[in-house]
Amino acid sequence: MEISKTYDFLGKEVKLSTGKLAWQAAGSVLLELGGTTLFATVTVSKEETQQDFFPLSVEYVEKMYARGAINSSKYLKREGSPSDEAIIKARQVDHSIRSLFPKGFRKPVLVALTVMSYDGINDPEPLAVFGASIALMMAGVPYFGPSSSVVTSVSTNGDIHLNSLVTERNDEIAEFLISGVTGKFLNIEGWGKELPEDKMDQVLDKSMEAITALNEIQNDFVNEYFSKKGEERMTDFGDDIELPAPKEVIELIKAKKIAEIENSIFQPEKADRNGMIATITKELLEDELFTKEGAEFTAHDLDMGIDYVARKVLRDSIMKNNKRRLERGLDQIRPLSAEVDVINTVHGSALFNRGLTQSLSIVTLGSLGDAQVLDEMEGESTKSFMHHYNMPPYSTGEAGKFNFRPGRREVGHGAIGENALKNMLPSEDVFPYTIRVVSEILSSNGSTSMAATCASCMALMAAGVPMKAAVAGIGVGLITNSENEDDYRLLLDIEGIEDFYGDMDFKVTGTTEGITAIQYENKLRGVKPAVLKEAFRLAKTGRLQVLEVMKAAIPAPRPEVSPNAPIVTTISIDKERIGEFIGPGGKNIRELIERGKELGKDLDLNIDDEGTILVTASNKAQLDFVKSQLDSRFEQAEIGKTYTGRISKPMPYGIFVDVTQNISGLCHVSAIAENTRDMKVEEVFKPGEIVNVKVEKIERGKLSFTMKGVEQPAEMAAKLEKYNQKK
Repeated sequence: MEISKTYDFLGKEVKLSTGKLAWQAAGSVLLELGGTTLFATVTVSKEETQQDFFPLSVEYVEKMYARGAINSSKYLKREGSPSDEAIIKARQVDHSIRSLFPKGFRKPVLVALTVMSYDGINDPEPLAVFGASIALMMAGVPYFGPSSSVVTSVSTNGDIHLNSLVTERNDEIAEFLISGVTGKFLNIEGWGKELPEDKMDQVLDKSMEAITALNEIQNDFVNEYFSKKGEERMTDFGDDIELPAPKEVIELIKAKKIAEIENSIFQPEKADRNGMIATITKELLEDELFTKEGAEFTAHDLDMGIDYVARKVLRDSIMKNNKRRLERGLDQIRPLSAEVDVINTVHGSALFNRGLTQSLSIVTLGSLGDAQVLDEMEGESTKSFMHHYNMPPYSTGEAGKFNFRPGRREVGHGAIGENALKNMLPSEDVFPYTIRVVSEILSSNGSTSMAATCASCMALMAAGVPMKAAVAGIGVGLITNSENEDDYRLLLDIEGIEDFYGDMDFKVTGTTEGITAIQYENKLRGVKPAVLKEAFRLAKTGRLQVLEVMKAAIPAPRPEVSPNAPIVTTISIDKERIGEFIGPGGKNIRELIERGKELGKDLDLNIDDEGTILVTASNKAQLDFVKSQLDSRFEQAEIGKTYTGRISKPMPYGIFVDVTQNISGLCHVSAIAENTRDMKVEEVFKPGEIVNVKVEKIERGKLSFTMKGVEQPAEMAAKLEKYNQKK
């Protein structure tokens, strides 16, 4: 049964089709927007797992054939691991659908989103959540959709645009992917150039209008699908599926161990809460509910039940008594500290502590030639700023396997730091370096990505990167009354357990003037706009407090780059001589680099189409050598400019002077000094003597020098004075 329908997709035309492809998938839909095509499929396992989380997998698959290209690697033509951008898009979809499944649902679900064609104009990203949601509703799983997303951007004049064409995204001061169900937001991720909170309110309102319209399209298409199929669309999922554990197990835990569970929650940060829970679990497993013959409940049921009760204990404490762990107020930040220059030799470093969370960030500066080359579905590009995030097992006191390849969490947390800082960095014209920042999470107890952003900003300033403004980040959490969603508490600076048992993780970075990045996810079926708008104000309050602590550690970027960092400068040559500089097959530039490396370990030369050479040297001696070599070969003489040169050949009519390989000419006998027309030049001057000359004129590429009125080196001045006395 094939169905195809065309809809208005926020001013563009989208075609939705199903029934022709992927017959064995539980749900599938082909989405066509201009020349861009995305194929969304859902498959569902028949058996439930015993995992303590919903086993949802989301993959955003980019194919090189989508833009009619073959991988540029000489040896690898098949697509490999997903790019960081593809991972981030998959995370966005995950955050836009995960909370819409019942808490007790445990069947593995795979959502695969494959970009099958890309026209370079219509971005497939807004189709991802839209397509995933349609396929999920068609799959007949318990899913409280529909949900949709929109790419919302703000132009420099303040206008708000929805799902702009890729070719129109050159004049933006903010861009966010925002998803939601009708009336509530599920996920936000993106960047801004110090976007004020009031403007963000407008972004939310306009985005929700679009999300509502897109959700109506989904309902229409899915309803028609089930109507033609002759089946009822799944809407009733039952009450028990909202409980992660059997009721009998939950009641046992409450009756026997709720006081001990409460005690474990309100321990100091460094207490062994896991050990306390393990003891509680061991004792409860001895109850007849689990030991009697034919017992139907398992240790897994108990684990899930304890987690459910602990969650309720923490939430009730906050909702009823405004009591958080560590006796903090709802708007109180944990103890803060910050310092710079904690690691020797590196180009810049900083340490940021918030409670038990600790991030060490390290900056490395390199030449523009060190920029990362990206060969992705959208095309080839370069990236000269990178922010990488690592969270090793020891940060949580665990002895797990050390992963050298970043997981999705590491990629996502690195991305918000990159978004937070990238627009506060100087342009390459001002600061021609490739910049890599690595955030090492040394201790983790919530909001590590925000700690990483703070540490990274300070490390950049310590390295001498002329940041436009300091950037800080803070997390805001939410606890909601399960019976009345308008009864809620916002929590500033959430720690790990508040994130785990709470309803949202709302991370906002910015300067004193506005927002630079947002990464928001929720565990409810969405959060109302009014709540998020309030959260923005609370986040700003916290951000300003953090910025003061950072300012005390380093009030401004250092005026010079670290002495350990490479030195960068530019030298210009006539663009007609670029080929001469490069040489056949790059011979000249390679030889210059090899000779320069005798004075330092690293040297990099890059030239653009206008003849500007970017020199990156490891020390001043190396830089001076390159300058002298380039000056010798390429410096152009200027009329009226004085040079120091060496006499190459005295002649009866004057002296030939070589300044550089490229600047040489004749100083006529009459231009040597006053009354020298009758001078016997060859008797006075010898080859190799040093003179100062000024360019008098340039005709047909030939230089004429003068020594009149030009101060000479001591030996030459004495010689000319002696000549005058003799005369």
